Amino acid sequence: FGTIFRVTTFGESHCKAVGAIIDGVPPGMELTEADIQPQLTRRRPGQSTLTTPRDEKDRVTILSGTEFGKTLGTPIGLSVPNEDQRPGDYKEMSKVPRPGHADYTYQLKYGTRASSGGGRSSARETIGRVAAGAVAEKWLKENFGTRVVTWVQSVGDVSIPDDVVAAKGTGWTREEVDRLGELVILKDPALKDETEKAFLAAADDDVTPAYRDCGGCVYTREGVKVNPPSDLKAWLSTDVVTLRCPHPETACRMATVIRKVKAAKDSIGGTLTTMCTGVPPGLGEPCFDRLEAKLAHAMMSLPATKGFEIGTGFRGTAMRGSAHNDPFVASTEPGSGKLTTSTNNAGGTLGGITVGTPIEFRVAIKAVSTIGQAQQTATFDGESTVLEAKGRHDPCVLPRAPPLLEGMTTLVLADAVMFQRTRLGGSNTIVDPELIAGGEAAVNGQASKKARRA
Repeated sequence: FGTIFRVTTFGESHCKAVGAIIDGVPPGMELTEADIQPQLTRRRPGQSTLTTPRDEKDRVTILSGTEFGKTLGTPIGLSVPNEDQRPGDYKEMSKVPRPGHADYTYQLKYGTRASSGGGRSSARETIGRVAAGAVAEKWLKENFGTRVVTWVQSVGDVSIPDDVVAAKGTGWTREEVDRLGELVILKDPALKDETEKAFLAAADDDVTPAYRDCGGCVYTREGVKVNPPSDLKAWLSTDVVTLRCPHPETACRMATVIRKVKAAKDSIGGTLTTMCTGVPPGLGEPCFDRLEAKLAHAMMSLPATKGFEIGTGFRGTAMRGSAHNDPFVASTEPGSGKLTTSTNNAGGTLGGITVGTPIEFRVAIKAVSTIGQAQQTATFDGESTVLEAKGRHDPCVLPRAPPLLEGMTTLVLADAVMFQRTRLGGSNTIVDPELIAGGEAAVNGQASKKARRA
Protein backbone atom coordinates (compact mmCIF):
# COMPACT_ATOMS: atom_id res chain seq x y z
CA PHE A 1 0.00 0.00 0.00
CA GLY A 2 1.42 3.41 -0.99
CA THR A 3 3.78 4.71 -3.66
CA ILE A 4 6.77 6.21 -1.83
CA PHE A 5 5.88 5.43 1.77
CA ARG A 6 5.04 1.77 1.08
CA VAL A 7 3.71 -0.90 3.41
CA THR A 8 3.37 -4.67 2.97
CA THR A 9 1.67 -6.68 5.71
CA PHE A 10 2.14 -10.38 6.40
CA GLY A 11 0.56 -13.11 8.49
CA GLU A 12 -2.77 -14.80 9.17
CA SER A 13 -4.98 -15.03 12.23
CA HIS A 14 -3.49 -18.28 13.58
CA CYS A 15 0.05 -18.35 12.18
CA LYS A 16 3.14 -17.69 14.31
CA ALA A 17 3.25 -13.92 13.78
CA VAL A 18 1.79 -10.97 11.92
CA GLY A 19 3.51 -7.75 10.95
CA ALA A 20 4.63 -5.36 8.24
CA ILE A 21 7.55 -4.23 6.09
CA ILE A 22 7.80 -0.45 5.57
CA ASP A 23 9.74 1.13 2.71
CA GLY A 24 10.37 4.85 2.36
CA VAL A 25 10.86 5.94 5.96
CA PRO A 26 13.42 8.78 5.93
CA PRO A 27 16.70 8.14 7.77
CA GLY A 28 17.60 9.74 11.07
CA MET A 29 14.18 9.65 12.76
CA GLU A 30 14.22 8.39 16.34
CA LEU A 31 12.16 5.20 16.48
CA THR A 32 11.77 2.41 19.04
CA GLU A 33 9.05 -0.08 19.92
CA ALA A 34 7.78 2.43 22.49
CA ASP A 35 6.68 4.71 19.63
CA ILE A 36 4.58 1.95 18.09
CA GLN A 37 3.22 -0.04 21.04
CA PRO A 38 0.57 2.42 22.32
CA GLN A 39 -1.54 2.11 19.18
CA LEU A 40 -1.28 -1.68 19.19
CA THR A 41 -2.33 -1.72 22.83
CA ARG A 42 -5.40 0.36 21.99
CA ARG A 43 -6.25 -2.14 19.27
CA ARG A 44 -5.54 -5.39 21.15
CA PRO A 45 -8.27 -7.88 22.10
CA GLY A 46 -9.38 -8.60 25.64
CA GLN A 47 -9.72 -4.95 26.69
CA SER A 48 -13.03 -5.50 28.50
CA THR A 49 -15.95 -7.88 28.94
CA LEU A 50 -17.49 -6.38 25.80
CA THR A 51 -14.64 -7.42 23.48
CA THR A 52 -13.25 -10.76 22.33
CA PRO A 53 -11.54 -12.71 25.15
CA ARG A 54 -8.65 -13.74 22.89
CA ASP A 55 -5.61 -13.10 25.09
CA GLU A 56 -3.01 -11.37 22.94
CA LYS A 57 -0.48 -8.87 24.27
CA ASP A 58 0.36 -7.73 20.73
CA ARG A 59 3.92 -6.70 21.63
CA VAL A 60 5.81 -5.38 18.63
CA THR A 61 9.46 -6.03 17.78
CA ILE A 62 11.43 -3.95 15.29
CA LEU A 63 13.39 -6.47 13.22
CA SER A 64 15.28 -4.17 10.87
CA GLY A 65 15.71 -0.65 9.57
CA THR A 66 16.95 1.01 12.77
CA GLU A 67 20.22 1.28 14.66
CA PHE A 68 20.86 2.94 17.99
CA GLY A 69 17.21 3.99 18.09
CA LYS A 70 17.20 5.83 14.74
CA THR A 71 15.92 4.89 11.29
CA LEU A 72 18.48 4.01 8.63
CA GLY A 73 16.33 4.77 5.59
CA THR A 74 16.23 1.05 4.81
CA PRO A 75 13.14 -1.22 5.03
CA ILE A 76 11.73 -1.46 8.54
CA GLY A 77 10.50 -4.90 9.60
CA LEU A 78 7.87 -5.10 12.36
CA SER A 79 6.66 -8.35 13.93
CA VAL A 80 3.97 -9.22 16.49
CA PRO A 81 3.60 -12.84 17.69
CA ASN A 82 0.26 -14.65 17.74
CA GLU A 83 0.43 -16.06 21.26
CA ASP A 84 -3.13 -17.32 21.81
CA GLN A 85 -3.72 -19.46 18.74
CA ARG A 86 -6.65 -21.88 18.74
CA PRO A 87 -6.97 -23.33 15.23
CA GLY A 88 -9.01 -26.19 16.68
CA ASP A 89 -11.94 -23.81 17.15
CA TYR A 90 -12.46 -23.94 13.37
CA LYS A 91 -12.49 -27.69 12.69
CA GLU A 92 -16.24 -27.79 12.18
CA MET A 93 -15.97 -25.07 9.54
CA SER A 94 -13.59 -26.90 7.20
CA LYS A 95 -16.52 -27.95 5.01
CA VAL A 96 -18.86 -25.04 5.71
CA PRO A 97 -18.21 -21.44 4.62
CA ARG A 98 -19.23 -19.07 7.39
CA PRO A 99 -22.01 -16.60 6.48
CA GLY A 100 -20.63 -13.09 6.09
CA HIS A 101 -16.99 -14.25 5.95
CA ALA A 102 -14.59 -14.59 3.01
CA ASP A 103 -14.20 -18.39 3.27
CA TYR A 104 -16.16 -19.04 0.09
CA THR A 105 -14.72 -16.21 -2.00
CA TYR A 106 -11.11 -17.10 -1.09
CA GLN A 107 -11.78 -20.73 -2.04
CA LEU A 108 -13.46 -19.56 -5.23
CA LYS A 109 -10.55 -17.29 -6.19
CA TYR A 110 -7.49 -19.30 -5.09
CA GLY A 111 -8.69 -22.88 -4.77
CA THR A 112 -7.44 -22.90 -1.19
CA ARG A 113 -7.71 -20.86 2.00
CA ALA A 114 -6.53 -20.66 5.60
CA SER A 115 -8.88 -23.10 7.30
CA SER A 116 -8.38 -21.67 10.80
CA GLY A 117 -9.87 -18.24 11.27
CA GLY A 118 -10.15 -15.81 8.41
CA GLY A 119 -6.55 -16.04 7.23
CA ARG A 120 -5.59 -12.84 5.43
CA SER A 121 -9.16 -11.55 5.70
CA SER A 122 -8.97 -11.74 9.50
CA ALA A 123 -8.74 -8.51 11.48
CA ARG A 124 -5.43 -9.83 12.87
CA GLU A 125 -3.92 -8.71 9.55
CA THR A 126 -4.59 -5.09 10.56
CA ILE A 127 -1.91 -5.27 13.25
CA GLY A 128 0.72 -4.60 10.58
CA ARG A 129 -1.25 -1.59 9.34
CA VAL A 130 -1.59 -0.11 12.82
CA ALA A 131 2.12 -0.60 13.53
CA ALA A 132 3.16 0.95 10.21
CA GLY A 133 0.68 3.77 10.72
CA ALA A 134 2.29 4.60 14.05
CA VAL A 135 5.63 5.09 12.26
CA ALA A 136 3.99 7.32 9.64
CA GLU A 137 2.22 9.28 12.36
CA LYS A 138 5.46 10.00 14.22
CA TRP A 139 7.04 11.37 11.05
CA LEU A 140 4.00 13.53 10.23
CA LYS A 141 3.76 14.90 13.76
CA GLU A 142 7.45 15.81 13.91
CA ASN A 143 7.39 17.53 10.51
CA PHE A 144 3.94 19.14 10.41
CA GLY A 145 2.30 18.74 13.81
CA THR A 146 -0.32 16.51 12.19
CA ARG A 147 -2.88 14.98 14.56
CA VAL A 148 -5.25 12.16 13.58
CA VAL A 149 -8.00 11.14 16.02
CA THR A 150 -10.85 8.66 15.53
CA TRP A 151 -13.80 8.13 17.85
CA VAL A 152 -16.88 5.91 17.91
CA GLN A 153 -19.69 8.05 16.52
CA SER A 154 -22.48 5.48 16.71
CA VAL A 155 -23.33 1.92 17.70
CA GLY A 156 -26.52 0.58 16.17
CA ASP A 157 -29.05 3.41 16.35
CA VAL A 158 -27.28 5.18 19.24
CA SER A 159 -25.20 8.16 18.09
CA ILE A 160 -23.41 11.16 19.58
CA PRO A 161 -25.73 14.18 19.01
CA ASP A 162 -24.65 16.38 16.11
CA ASP A 163 -24.58 19.50 18.27
CA VAL A 164 -22.12 17.85 20.68
CA VAL A 165 -19.70 17.07 17.83
CA ALA A 166 -20.14 20.54 16.31
CA ALA A 167 -19.40 22.20 19.65
CA LYS A 168 -16.02 20.43 19.79
CA GLY A 169 -14.87 22.09 16.56
CA THR A 170 -11.80 20.06 15.60
CA GLY A 171 -12.88 17.18 17.82
CA TRP A 172 -11.38 15.49 20.84
CA THR A 173 -7.81 14.48 21.55
CA ARG A 174 -6.89 10.80 21.49
CA GLU A 175 -6.44 10.92 25.26
CA GLU A 176 -9.95 12.36 25.69
CA VAL A 177 -11.44 9.69 23.43
CA ASP A 178 -9.92 6.96 25.60
CA ARG A 179 -10.62 8.61 28.96
CA LEU A 180 -14.13 9.95 28.38
CA GLY A 181 -15.16 6.74 26.64
CA GLU A 182 -14.29 4.49 29.58
CA LEU A 183 -17.03 3.38 31.97
CA VAL A 184 -17.15 1.31 35.15
CA ILE A 185 -20.14 -1.04 35.29
CA LEU A 186 -22.07 -0.63 38.54
CA LYS A 187 -23.59 -3.70 40.15
CA ASP A 188 -26.28 -3.67 42.82
CA PRO A 189 -24.70 -5.52 45.77
CA ALA A 190 -28.12 -6.86 46.77
CA LEU A 191 -28.31 -8.84 43.53
CA LYS A 192 -24.90 -10.46 43.90
CA ASP A 193 -24.31 -12.73 40.87
CA GLU A 194 -27.66 -11.90 39.29
CA THR A 195 -26.71 -8.33 38.33
CA GLU A 196 -26.34 -8.87 34.58
CA LYS A 197 -29.51 -10.92 34.39
CA ALA A 198 -31.44 -8.19 36.20
CA PHE A 199 -29.87 -5.51 34.01
CA LEU A 200 -30.98 -7.24 30.82
CA ALA A 201 -34.49 -7.81 32.16
CA ALA A 202 -35.05 -4.20 33.28
CA ALA A 203 -35.56 -2.71 29.82
CA ASP A 204 -37.43 0.41 30.99
CA ASP A 205 -35.35 1.17 34.07
CA ASP A 206 -34.22 4.79 33.91
CA VAL A 207 -33.52 5.17 37.63
CA THR A 208 -31.07 2.47 38.74
CA PRO A 209 -27.38 3.46 38.58
CA ALA A 210 -25.62 1.46 35.86
CA TYR A 211 -22.34 3.20 34.96
CA ARG A 212 -19.76 5.59 36.37
CA ASP A 213 -17.55 7.70 34.11
CA CYS A 214 -13.96 8.86 34.59
CA GLY A 215 -15.14 12.03 36.34
CA GLY A 216 -17.13 10.14 38.95
CA CYS A 217 -20.56 10.93 37.48
CA VAL A 218 -23.16 8.15 37.66
CA TYR A 219 -25.62 7.29 34.88
CA THR A 220 -28.51 4.94 34.21
CA ARG A 221 -28.50 2.37 31.45
CA GLU A 222 -29.85 5.07 29.10
CA GLY A 223 -27.19 7.65 29.95
CA VAL A 224 -29.33 9.75 32.31
CA LYS A 225 -27.21 11.33 35.03
CA VAL A 226 -28.39 10.38 38.54
CA ASN A 227 -27.17 10.73 42.09
CA PRO A 228 -24.74 8.00 43.09
CA PRO A 229 -25.97 5.43 45.62
CA SER A 230 -24.99 6.16 49.22
CA ASP A 231 -22.90 2.98 49.27
CA LEU A 232 -21.23 3.62 45.91
CA LYS A 233 -18.10 1.66 46.79
CA ALA A 234 -20.21 -1.47 47.16
CA TRP A 235 -21.63 -0.94 43.66
CA LEU A 236 -18.27 -0.52 41.95
CA SER A 237 -17.12 -3.55 39.97
CA THR A 238 -13.91 -4.51 38.26
CA ASP A 239 -15.71 -4.50 34.90
CA VAL A 240 -14.38 -1.49 33.00
CA VAL A 241 -15.63 -1.07 29.42
CA THR A 242 -13.80 1.03 26.86
CA LEU A 243 -16.19 2.44 24.26
CA ARG A 244 -13.96 5.18 22.78
CA CYS A 245 -17.04 7.36 22.54
CA PRO A 246 -15.96 10.68 24.12
CA HIS A 247 -19.51 11.61 25.20
CA PRO A 248 -20.25 9.70 28.44
CA GLU A 249 -24.03 9.92 28.15
CA THR A 250 -23.94 8.35 24.69
CA ALA A 251 -21.25 5.88 25.74
CA CYS A 252 -23.61 4.54 28.43
CA ARG A 253 -26.34 3.91 25.87
CA MET A 254 -23.81 2.23 23.55
CA ALA A 255 -22.61 -0.04 26.35
CA THR A 256 -26.21 -1.05 27.07
CA VAL A 257 -26.81 -1.93 23.42
CA ILE A 258 -23.63 -4.04 23.24
CA ARG A 259 -24.45 -5.87 26.49
CA LYS A 260 -27.89 -6.76 25.16
CA VAL A 261 -26.46 -7.89 21.82
CA LYS A 262 -23.81 -10.01 23.54
CA ALA A 263 -26.44 -11.70 25.73
CA ALA A 264 -28.40 -12.55 22.58
CA LYS A 265 -25.26 -14.12 21.06
CA ASP A 266 -25.44 -11.57 18.27
CA SER A 267 -23.38 -8.61 17.04
CA ILE A 268 -23.87 -4.96 16.09
CA GLY A 269 -22.11 -2.40 13.87
CA GLY A 270 -21.81 1.38 13.83
CA THR A 271 -19.85 4.35 12.54
CA LEU A 272 -16.53 6.04 13.31
CA THR A 273 -15.50 9.66 12.78
CA THR A 274 -11.91 10.66 11.99
CA MET A 275 -10.58 14.20 12.37
CA CYS A 276 -7.17 15.21 10.97
CA THR A 277 -5.60 18.55 11.90
CA GLY A 278 -2.23 19.98 10.96
CA VAL A 279 -2.54 18.50 7.48
CA PRO A 280 -0.38 20.47 5.01
CA PRO A 281 -2.11 21.93 1.96
CA GLY A 282 -1.44 20.75 -1.57
CA LEU A 283 -1.77 16.99 -1.01
CA GLY A 284 -3.64 14.78 -3.49
CA GLU A 285 -3.12 13.78 -7.12
CA PRO A 286 -5.97 14.60 -9.52
CA CYS A 287 -7.71 13.15 -11.27
CA PHE A 288 -7.76 9.50 -10.11
CA ASP A 289 -5.72 9.76 -6.92
CA ARG A 290 -7.54 12.60 -5.22
CA LEU A 291 -6.80 12.59 -1.52
CA GLU A 292 -10.36 11.65 -0.55
CA ALA A 293 -10.21 8.82 -3.11
CA LYS A 294 -7.01 7.53 -1.48
CA LEU A 295 -8.62 7.80 1.95
CA ALA A 296 -11.70 5.96 0.74
CA HIS A 297 -9.47 3.24 -0.73
CA ALA A 298 -7.60 2.94 2.56
CA MET A 299 -10.73 2.80 4.71
CA MET A 300 -12.63 0.40 2.48
CA SER A 301 -9.63 -1.95 2.47
CA LEU A 302 -10.17 -2.56 6.20
CA PRO A 303 -12.23 -5.59 7.24
CA ALA A 304 -15.97 -5.02 7.82
CA THR A 305 -16.05 -1.47 6.38
CA LYS A 306 -19.17 -0.76 4.34
CA GLY A 307 -19.27 2.99 3.76
CA PHE A 308 -17.18 6.17 3.55
CA GLU A 309 -18.17 9.84 3.47
CA ILE A 310 -16.14 13.03 3.81
CA GLY A 311 -17.25 16.46 5.03
CA THR A 312 -21.02 16.70 5.08
CA GLY A 313 -21.13 13.50 3.04
CA PHE A 314 -24.60 12.23 2.19
CA ARG A 315 -26.19 14.88 4.42
CA GLY A 316 -24.70 17.51 2.14
CA THR A 317 -26.91 16.39 -0.73
CA ALA A 318 -29.86 18.01 1.06
CA MET A 319 -28.05 21.37 1.28
CA ARG A 320 -28.18 24.11 -1.32
CA GLY A 321 -24.97 25.28 -2.94
CA SER A 322 -25.27 28.66 -1.24
CA ALA A 323 -25.13 26.91 2.13
CA HIS A 324 -22.66 24.14 1.25
CA ASN A 325 -19.96 26.30 -0.39
CA ASP A 326 -17.08 27.14 1.95
CA PRO A 327 -16.21 30.87 1.59
CA PHE A 328 -12.51 31.76 1.31
CA VAL A 329 -10.91 34.05 3.88
CA ALA A 330 -7.33 35.22 4.47
CA SER A 331 -5.20 32.68 6.30
CA THR A 332 -2.98 33.57 9.24
CA GLU A 333 -1.49 30.08 9.62
CA PRO A 334 2.18 29.82 8.55
CA GLY A 335 2.80 27.48 5.65
CA SER A 336 -0.88 27.20 4.76
CA GLY A 337 -0.91 29.42 1.69
CA LYS A 338 -2.75 32.72 1.36
CA LEU A 339 -6.28 31.51 2.02
CA THR A 340 -8.37 29.21 4.15
CA THR A 341 -12.14 28.70 4.44
CA SER A 342 -14.55 30.00 7.06
CA THR A 343 -16.55 26.74 7.03
CA ASN A 344 -15.53 23.18 6.26
CA ASN A 345 -18.46 21.44 4.59
CA ALA A 346 -16.10 19.97 1.99
CA GLY A 347 -14.21 18.16 4.72
CA GLY A 348 -10.72 19.49 4.02
CA THR A 349 -10.23 19.04 0.26
CA LEU A 350 -11.19 20.84 -2.94
CA GLY A 351 -10.71 19.12 -6.27
CA GLY A 352 -9.11 16.25 -4.39
CA ILE A 353 -6.35 18.49 -2.98
CA THR A 354 -6.00 19.44 0.68
CA VAL A 355 -6.82 23.04 1.56
CA GLY A 356 -5.04 23.05 4.92
CA THR A 357 -8.30 22.88 6.88
CA PRO A 358 -9.11 19.83 9.03
CA ILE A 359 -9.98 16.64 7.18
CA GLU A 360 -13.12 15.04 8.59
CA PHE A 361 -14.64 11.78 7.40
CA ARG A 362 -16.82 8.93 8.64
CA VAL A 363 -16.65 5.18 8.08
CA ALA A 364 -19.42 2.62 8.48
CA ILE A 365 -18.55 -0.78 9.96
CA LYS A 366 -20.93 -3.71 9.77
CA ALA A 367 -21.77 -6.15 12.54
CA VAL A 368 -19.20 -8.89 13.16
CA SER A 369 -20.05 -11.91 11.01
CA THR A 370 -19.27 -14.63 13.54
CA ILE A 371 -22.06 -14.89 16.11
CA GLY A 372 -23.04 -17.46 18.72
CA GLN A 373 -26.41 -18.20 17.18
CA ALA A 374 -27.00 -21.20 14.94
CA GLN A 375 -27.28 -20.07 11.31
CA GLN A 376 -28.82 -21.77 8.33
CA THR A 377 -26.26 -22.05 5.53
CA ALA A 378 -24.77 -24.58 3.09
CA THR A 379 -21.61 -26.66 2.78
CA PHE A 380 -19.06 -26.03 0.02
CA ASP A 381 -20.83 -28.86 -1.87
CA GLY A 382 -24.18 -27.07 -1.67
CA GLU A 383 -25.85 -29.22 0.96
CA SER A 384 -28.09 -27.38 3.41
CA THR A 385 -26.75 -27.34 6.97
CA VAL A 386 -26.80 -25.43 10.24
CA LEU A 387 -23.62 -23.79 11.48
CA GLU A 388 -22.92 -23.02 15.12
CA ALA A 389 -19.71 -21.05 14.95
CA LYS A 390 -17.00 -21.27 17.60
CA GLY A 391 -14.05 -19.00 18.17
CA ARG A 392 -13.63 -15.77 20.13
CA HIS A 393 -15.17 -12.69 18.61
CA ASP A 394 -16.38 -9.21 19.52
CA PRO A 395 -20.12 -8.51 19.83
CA CYS A 396 -19.12 -5.04 18.56
CA VAL A 397 -15.72 -4.25 17.05
CA LEU A 398 -16.17 -0.46 17.03
CA PRO A 399 -14.32 0.28 20.33
CA ARG A 400 -11.16 -1.41 19.01
CA ALA A 401 -11.34 0.09 15.52
CA PRO A 402 -10.08 3.70 15.98
CA PRO A 403 -6.36 2.72 15.74
CA LEU A 404 -7.10 0.99 12.42
CA LEU A 405 -8.55 4.13 10.85
CA GLU A 406 -5.88 6.33 12.39
CA GLY A 407 -3.15 4.04 11.05
CA MET A 408 -4.47 3.90 7.50
CA THR A 409 -5.05 7.66 7.49
CA THR A 410 -1.47 8.43 8.45
CA LEU A 411 -0.19 6.03 5.78
CA VAL A 412 -2.19 7.92 3.14
CA LEU A 413 -1.05 11.33 4.39
CA ALA A 414 2.63 10.40 4.70
CA ASP A 415 2.67 8.99 1.17
CA ALA A 416 0.85 12.05 -0.19
CA VAL A 417 3.34 14.41 1.44
CA MET A 418 6.31 12.53 0.01
CA PHE A 419 4.73 12.42 -3.44
CA GLN A 420 4.13 16.18 -3.42
CA ARG A 421 7.68 16.80 -2.25
CA THR A 422 9.06 14.94 -5.25
CA ARG A 423 7.14 17.35 -7.47
CA LEU A 424 8.50 20.47 -5.79
CA GLY A 425 11.99 19.11 -5.13
CA GLY A 426 12.16 20.24 -1.52
CA SER A 427 10.49 20.00 1.87
CA ASN A 428 7.46 22.15 1.03
CA THR A 429 4.06 20.89 -0.10
CA ILE A 430 2.89 24.10 -1.78
CA VAL A 431 4.38 26.21 -4.57
CA ASP A 432 5.99 29.65 -4.22
CA PRO A 433 3.52 32.00 -2.47
CA GLU A 434 3.86 34.37 -5.44
CA LEU A 435 2.14 31.76 -7.58
CA ILE A 436 -0.79 31.57 -5.19
CA ALA A 437 -1.24 35.34 -5.20
CA GLY A 438 -0.52 35.51 -8.93
CA GLY A 439 -3.62 33.72 -10.11
CA GLU A 440 -3.84 35.89 -13.23
CA ALA A 441 -0.23 35.20 -14.24
CA ALA A 442 -0.75 31.48 -13.70
CA VAL A 443 -3.75 31.51 -15.99
CA ASN A 444 -1.68 33.28 -18.63
CA GLY A 445 0.84 30.45 -18.68
CA GLN A 446 3.56 31.85 -16.41
CA ALA A 447 3.05 29.34 -13.60
CA SER A 448 5.17 26.52 -14.97
CA LYS A 449 8.34 28.64 -15.21
CA LYS A 450 7.96 29.97 -11.66
CA ALA A 451 7.10 26.52 -10.33
CA ARG A 452 10.34 25.14 -11.76
CA ARG A 453 12.33 27.93 -10.12
CA ALA A 454 10.52 27.29 -6.82
